[in-house]
Amino acid sequence: MDNLETVAFQIISSVGSARSCYIGAIQAAREGRREESMELIREGKEQFVEGHHIHMDLLAKAAEGELDMGECGLLLMHAEDQLMSAEAFGILAEEFTELYALVHK
Repeated sequence: MDNLETVAFQIISSVGSARSCYIGAIQAAREGRREESMELIREGKEQFVEGHHIHMDLLAKAAEGELDMGECGLLLMHAEDQLMSAEAFGILAEEFTELYALVHK
């Protein structure tokens, strides 16, 4: 496994891309571009899953005693915060897309 700092940045990068997709999806839905919105949500989910898998691998290594979680603690905390934020944006993007679909009927 790469060093903890690199892994944290991989998580941040993946879920940051996911969050950007989700925000774009909400904007597309607001403008009545439902298909584009749905595609951005799909793309965001792919990015989110990538970050989530990296995080789960990291947790598994820690549970197996192969990783000192004290190293880069603040950076890892930021990565986890970004992960949770992206997850919330994904949920909201799906809800807004459905809501705007009703508005644009």
